[in-house]
Amino acid sequence: MALVGFLAIALIGSMTAIVAYNRITVPDPNAEFEVETSFVYYSNGKTELGRYQEGDQNRIKLDADEIPEMVKHAVVAAEDRTFYENSGVDVKGIVRAAFSNTTAGTAGGASTITQQYVKNYYLSSERSYSRKLKEAVIALKLTRQKSKDQILTDYLNTIYFNRGAYGIEAAAKAYFAKSTKDLSLQETAALAAILNNPAGFDPASSTFRGKEKLLGRYQYVLSGMVDLGYLKQAEADKVKDALPKFPAKTVSSRLGGQRGHALTMIKAELLALKGADGKPLFTEEKIDSGGLRITATLSPKVMKASATAAKTVKPKNRKAYVKNDPEQKNALHVATASVDVASGGLLGFYGGQDYLDSQHNWAATGGHAGSTMKVFATAAAIAKGYSLESTWAGDSPFTTYTGSQVVNEGEQAGIADGMDYGQHITMLKALEQSVNTAYIDMTESMGGAEEGRKAIYQTALDAGLTPEKADPRYPGIPSTSGYLTDQDDRIALGGANVSPINMANAYATIANGGYRHDVHVVKKVRDRAGNVLYSWDGRKHARHAISEDIAADVAYAMQGVVQSGSGQKAQAIGRPVAGKTGTGTCTSEQYVCSSWFVGFTPQIATAVRYSRGNGEGRLDGGWMPSYFGADYPTETWAAIMAKALEGKEVMSFPEPVYVDGQDPESGHEEQLIAPPAPPEDKGDGEECDPIAEFFGACDGNEGNGDGWGDGGRPGRGDD
Repeated sequence: MALVGFLAIALIGSMTAIVAYNRITVPDPNAEFEVETSFVYYSNGKTELGRYQEGDQNRIKLDADEIPEMVKHAVVAAEDRTFYENSGVDVKGIVRAAFSNTTAGTAGGASTITQQYVKNYYLSSERSYSRKLKEAVIALKLTRQKSKDQILTDYLNTIYFNRGAYGIEAAAKAYFAKSTKDLSLQETAALAAILNNPAGFDPASSTFRGKEKLLGRYQYVLSGMVDLGYLKQAEADKVKDALPKFPAKTVSSRLGGQRGHALTMIKAELLALKGADGKPLFTEEKIDSGGLRITATLSPKVMKASATAAKTVKPKNRKAYVKNDPEQKNALHVATASVDVASGGLLGFYGGQDYLDSQHNWAATGGHAGSTMKVFATAAAIAKGYSLESTWAGDSPFTTYTGSQVVNEGEQAGIADGMDYGQHITMLKALEQSVNTAYIDMTESMGGAEEGRKAIYQTALDAGLTPEKADPRYPGIPSTSGYLTDQDDRIALGGANVSPINMANAYATIANGGYRHDVHVVKKVRDRAGNVLYSWDGRKHARHAISEDIAADVAYAMQGVVQSGSGQKAQAIGRPVAGKTGTGTCTSEQYVCSSWFVGFTPQIATAVRYSRGNGEGRLDGGWMPSYFGADYPTETWAAIMAKALEGKEVMSFPEPVYVDGQDPESGHEEQLIAPPAPPEDKGDGEECDPIAEFFGACDGNEGNGDGWGDGGRPGRGDD
């Protein structure tokens, strides 16, 4: 009875076959097979940094000439030994399967390589006669439309091998951590064997059927290669008794360490890129599934040096991520960023904790800048007509035009009013010793406090710091700086929140003779065929931000910080270095919450910042004094730069120009501008400040005030 049923079905099938062939067309491919993993490479264009892919699907396509003949032969021997002769379907196999399916009540089996490809690429895994009919018809049509080699290539690019790997290249990497072209005969035969039952033959699968089963299928593949003339018997005999060694399957960590932070920044920059028409160059879908080949600016050497330095310089008992501490109050954050002076490319960074623990990138997070801002005040003052030899008030405390007081560092050592450097201290000495009072005096002397703070603010922006309002072009490399405003009377003391990435780039502008490049992390993007879709154009994005002469003078003054000031530990790299330390304070309590060293050679600028907890945690007490900029931050900087500069020429800075001011010996006194009357203070009845009295600002006010005033967010530049 079963035989009669089978014959009836066969007869009906032959009558409908012609109709079906004419009606069934080759459909569009399943959307998922248009997906291909995008790869990100380090700056050398060879070392893989990471990948973008949809979910757990890893898809890598190869061209026909990129797949070794040995691989093609092994798969044909394993899956379809009549592949090169059949019409896309195996008629005898279908008859056998049809009889078996009729008696068993199922619909399946007897699939050629072409049919398997059709099922996966165009149809579904539905088990029905209608699907099998479509599969056969489309297979016949494809065989007429495409060459056998192209069909086999398409099959090898789409077939599933388990471990999330679609295609032979993804499988080679997933099972043996190598490219298809590097597979041995044993490895090739094993992968071909796995195709028969991907989950059952994967040694790392929970449903693995055992080595004996896999070995049997492996030997079947080898014998088939011999039978088809692809392999000599002697060659097969050498490897037939032993499976290849399968490396231990590693837990997916493609985002672990700093990779997740890097890939997040790279994607954000890609999404922000615009074409000539103003439209986005890349969508998220294109990035995740477009098979892009992205070259980043990041150097594997600098990335490794940054991570090593951040982990080894700080005390071992201070951790970047503390388990069971939701607010991370006790976590110490070491954030670093290194920028290529000549291009603005981000060479390396350390974002803090492992990305798998927390996705917060501290290298891209603003922190109190402290005295690192004095560098921009120095440049602004020279541009306003002063020089390195101009003198400023170094005595402490210093009374501002609003009546509030500023003190120099030194109160930690028991000097209540801070260190006193005298009434006349040169700009060179003021930067070297990071004299707060001199920089407030400097700010107020550039045409008045309002003009001074605006000049410093604009110089900082021109150099590379970002404003409070977001810059939509660069969201991945933080485009905002908190509390950076031209309304801050104490802007030179660093109350603004600036990221290490932006600070390193701004200092790179000075190192580059005042020529600024926008910091970036994407160098080039190609499609899988090698066509360039985007390439960073330094000429398009660069501009002169600071005059070359002023940049030379500022760099010279910064060398004094390293030679005689708080940055002396940077001398450890044995090269000319210019830099500045910085210590930021938080809240009205003015405790230390961030500590910096930012410095450069003519080739690389690097910023290092230490902070705690949410970025405003206290570093005082048991965390100090080693967390001042002169200690851990500078040591970390030196450890990074020593490795980053290995093999590079030792270069010197240009000689200082000593740009002339209107009165280089006493510019401050000549340029002093009468301040507006301070707010009325009827408090302590102390004698009026002599300078304010000279300008007639004391009438009716006998008190001078002793508070911080209204000069923006509290922040101090002590070092």
